[in-house]
Amino acid sequence: MADRHIDQERAERAVLELLAALGLDREPTMAETPSLVAEAWAELCAGLESSPPHLALMSGPDGPVSLGGLRFFSLCEHHLLPFFGVAQVTYLPAGQLAGIGDIARLVDNLARRPTIQERLTDALARRLMDDLQAQGVAVRLEATHLCVTMRGAKQSESRLITECRLGDLGRWGGWPK
Repeated sequence: MADRHIDQERAERAVLELLAALGLDREPTMAETPSLVAEAWAELCAGLESSPPHLALMSGPDGPVSLGGLRFFSLCEHHLLPFFGVAQVTYLPAGQLAGIGDIARLVDNLARRPTIQERLTDALARRLMDDLQAQGVAVRLEATHLCVTMRGAKQSESRLITECRLGDLGRWGGWPK
């Protein structure tokens, strides 16, 4: 993905237009809102401004590696509302290990762009499989979607769980606790 630049002024004008469409353009307490919203969206979409990081590889044993508790924040591409949760990554190395900080940065980078959780799960697994040349990769995301909790179905306790398993983990049945 080519690096992009977010146009702050254009984003501020768009927020002003949205506020006007909602009848909120004359609220004195919202004078800074266009700038603040544009800055927030630039941060939420920071993954669009840079390519996903490459994993620094080191040689190591071939036993399974699991990394969990990776918090992520993303935006539903259908409603532009946040979804957020926890990622867990397991891989079977083929002689190459990745730094755990690199994996965390990859999760964060790929999440910080509008997407759907299913596509994010798949993209993480495929990127890890390609970069690590692993025997197998499994990625599990569990997230709360504000488009489901705040509007529409209004299911405040709902969580979407998605998994992608590749290679030798394609039929793997369990996640470490």
